[in-house]
Amino acid sequence: MGKGSKQSGSDDLEAVRQHVRILCDLGRLAGNSTDLQTFLQQAVAQVARGTEIHHVKILRYRPETADLLVVAGTGWKPGVVGTATLSADLRSAPGRAFQTGEAISIKNFEEQGEYDLSPLLKEHGIVSLVNAPVLIGGSAWGVVEVDSTTPREFGPDTCDFLTAAGALIGTCIRRHTAPSQADTLATAMLQAQQREILLREMQHRVKNSFQLIIGAITLQKRRHTAPEVLAALDYTAERIRAVSLAHEQLAPRAGGEAINLADYLRALCLSIKSQVENVEIDIAADEVHMPIERAIALGLILNEAATNSLKHAFGDGDGHISVKLQAGIGFGEARLTIADDGHGMKDPTASGSGLKLIGALARQIAATVERTSSDKGTIVSVQFPVIS
Repeated sequence: MGKGSKQSGSDDLEAVRQHVRILCDLGRLAGNSTDLQTFLQQAVAQVARGTEIHHVKILRYRPETADLLVVAGTGWKPGVVGTATLSADLRSAPGRAFQTGEAISIKNFEEQGEYDLSPLLKEHGIVSLVNAPVLIGGSAWGVVEVDSTTPREFGPDTCDFLTAAGALIGTCIRRHTAPSQADTLATAMLQAQQREILLREMQHRVKNSFQLIIGAITLQKRRHTAPEVLAALDYTAERIRAVSLAHEQLAPRAGGEAINLADYLRALCLSIKSQVENVEIDIAADEVHMPIERAIALGLILNEAATNSLKHAFGDGDGHISVKLQAGIGFGEARLTIADDGHGMKDPTASGSGLKLIGALARQIAATVERTSSDKGTIVSVQFPVIS
């Protein structure tokens, strides 16, 4: 037994040494790289060496669509890199790593119920994974992930290796993007340019704060087993996610900071859709720019109305939610409509807290709300003044 223990310890030590060698190689590649995409492909190859697993990918978060795009990978079928996307919500392992800034590992998808197995992983026969965030200045840029086709328990050494690899990848990404930022700073003579730089810094800090809050909620979920408590924590995380998406869409313009409401609502719809499989959500939106605080109120109204539909309108069946943003309604007003084709929600107490919140949010932006429900579906219509 003693001999076996020595052999095991020797193997572990050699694995750590191999990780160190590969991280050194990855650091040299990061320092010498002249093309970011080439480096990312080299990085996944090095990570595959270090973990002895064929399927590795790097995912970049896209705020405009609220998802994670596969930007580099090895072991995947043709057409995956550059086109395949994964959800960025908390039911997705890479989404959880991105939002909390912590490494996530799953020994066997069939033995857990906390995370969803994406169609991409299912198609490739993936049963285990470990991932870590790619951080730039403390804020998550994306995720590096290792996927195994056989059940595997990833130990602390592997998690630490992947976390270190993610940090090196983030350093290289930052180096490749820094020159354009430096040029902007050097030539920022106008007030608008200066405000844009300050806004980016603010967004960076706010994004970190949202990640900390969602991470705290995730920790609370681990301490509770009651379904009603877990549902309440998930609901809270969804609302925070809606506000976080608004800040990601924030952009400077003459007279102040504003949001393209159409882009924000599209990203929010994609985020909501990623949480369900049997309900389709589509959106048609006119271009409307609004201050962030008013846009957040509308985003939360959309989140509440869609959540009510998901919970009460369809039962276990399929369904469809249609979202429409119309500009030029009345005198300087616009209208947001959320309609489902469910069986109706005739009992107002079925989603009373959601309706109360919708009413309170509408009052904040001087909007009027109409709600109709029948056996053909429920429609929530919000008419509001467009104030830029």
